[in-house]
Amino acid sequence: MSDGGEVSMSSGRELDRIRINEVSKHFTLRHTRAVKEVVVKGLKGRRRGLSEQFTALRDISLTVGEGEAVALLGRNGSGKSTLLKLISGVMGADEGRIEVRGNIAGLIDVGAGFHPDLTGRENVFLNGAILGMTEAKIHEQFDRIVAFSEIEDFIDNEVKFYSSGMFLRLAFAVAVHTDPDIFLVDEILAVGDEPFQHKCLDRIRELRDEGKCLVIVSHDLDMVSRFTERGIVLDKGEVIHDGPIDDAVTLLRRRAEG
Repeated sequence: MSDGGEVSMSSGRELDRIRINEVSKHFTLRHTRAVKEVVVKGLKGRRRGLSEQFTALRDISLTVGEGEAVALLGRNGSGKSTLLKLISGVMGADEGRIEVRGNIAGLIDVGAGFHPDLTGRENVFLNGAILGMTEAKIHEQFDRIVAFSEIEDFIDNEVKFYSSGMFLRLAFAVAVHTDPDIFLVDEILAVGDEPFQHKCLDRIRELRDEGKCLVIVSHDLDMVSRFTERGIVLDKGEVIHDGPIDDAVTLLRRRAEG
């Protein structure tokens, strides 16, 4: 284990796309934001109650292989979205090591990487570059990206005027046209209308059938049962199950009933 968490890109020929070794993540929870209250408590010698450390993930170790489709499952606050952010590199681990082999794309936050004062067209090039696409590749895929997003009439408007659904359409369209080796999704399909959700699910199915590595965070147990073969269940920041998706879904439903 390293002193600080690491994410590295591996170029070896190993079959694992993602390796997570003894990873932990901590957050500091602050109980007050009022300056006056902080000063008063400080003067009274009661600083201890102003904050505490919360462990979102504790000693997580697992691997995700080439072409594997995995669901991260658990109740709200179990740590699944935090783990997805660590894999993506959006957030760093406090302990342990994460190794990723290949290009990562996906949807974790709606509109992440988009600049509000740029147009949709400009943001396609900006976000595509952030996701590792060359300018030539973005030009090649541009018409397909815009057609998939279904916002052709608004592509030259500044994205600060977009609805959340329009953000989703464009962000998803860019991500799925980067030809990623690893695709990450975090409940993002809950946003947007039903026809577009089906379109997104069809594209995710295509990526899976192409042998891409998928890691999906969702509360939709029926959906993940169709799209993944492995379920990792988290509870209070720890892995309590890692096995066939049907077993993971059964476990969660039993816990919900109990």
